[in-house]
Amino acid sequence: MRNQHIFTTIDSHVGGQSLRLITFGVPRLRPAPLRDQVAQLRHEFDDIRTWLLSAPRGRTGMTGALLVPSYDPEVDYGVIFMSSGGYKPMSGHGMIALATTLIESGSVPARGPEMRINFETLAGHIQARATVDNGWVRGVRFRNVPSFRLAKQLQVPYRDRTVTVDIAYGGNWYAIVRADDLGLVLEFDNELDIKAAGLEISRAAANVIEMVHPLDSSLSGIFGTVILGDSDSEDVTHRVATVYLDGLIDRSPCGTGMSATMACMAEDGDLQIGQPYLCESINRFTMSGRITGTQEVAGKAAIVTEIAGRGQIIGVQQFFVDEGDPFGQGVVRA
Repeated sequence: MRNQHIFTTIDSHVGGQSLRLITFGVPRLRPAPLRDQVAQLRHEFDDIRTWLLSAPRGRTGMTGALLVPSYDPEVDYGVIFMSSGGYKPMSGHGMIALATTLIESGSVPARGPEMRINFETLAGHIQARATVDNGWVRGVRFRNVPSFRLAKQLQVPYRDRTVTVDIAYGGNWYAIVRADDLGLVLEFDNELDIKAAGLEISRAAANVIEMVHPLDSSLSGIFGTVILGDSDSEDVTHRVATVYLDGLIDRSPCGTGMSATMACMAEDGDLQIGQPYLCESINRFTMSGRITGTQEVAGKAAIVTEIAGRGQIIGVQQFFVDEGDPFGQGVVRA
């Protein structure tokens, strides 16, 4: 068999939203701070990202992860999140899937019913805690980076009118809007309309306000739109559809989008410390959140959230890249 490049991955998902952990085939990156390692990966080995995360091996919206050593003695792993479209500061479902994968694959030995793994991401430090039963992960909760609202009731153009959105940060930047204001019902049957609306809101919001983290200018630019609707269940606070810039609707409730939404709710007095927040995606998968404390980010009030969900390993893959394959480099939608 003629193959110039061979890679192995472990694939998993949270609520149908996938994660591909690359376990073999990436050249060793130079020891450096995480941001510099991402820069080296981008400049020297970026083909690997499109090879593994775009068609025919991957698909639009698939999240990839690469573990790297960290300089911080308090950190177990540095993690680089990515997709066929680029690199991600943080991934909430990715964090749940990653912790699950590390424990169930034996990379992190399960030494008790409660396991703690400390990660470093481009957005900051994340602590994940897994509940383990006989080697199987029953759930993962992670302590997210501080989340805060940048703008409240921002008026943005939408088709023939304006709508009100909030702009908030939860590890990524989001516009947050009510489904009713867009004339949407959050059901799978309306998937095309949901995608179109989410993309239009993201573009409009990005034209109205600049989204830059006050402590790190590299954490800038909108990541997607969180559309909030009502659930059929009395226990669920919101049904959500998070639409990313590539048009994908998150199959999970989106942990970073949940954190951004919770920051807005907390500032409005609608969510208190310790109060449960239950969120479901349009495929009825639920994740929970709670505020564990408050913090200031450059003088701005912020909250610290804990997001919980369950991941599932779905396979171990081996991929070949033959440079003679006309589609071997990956097909990335323009």
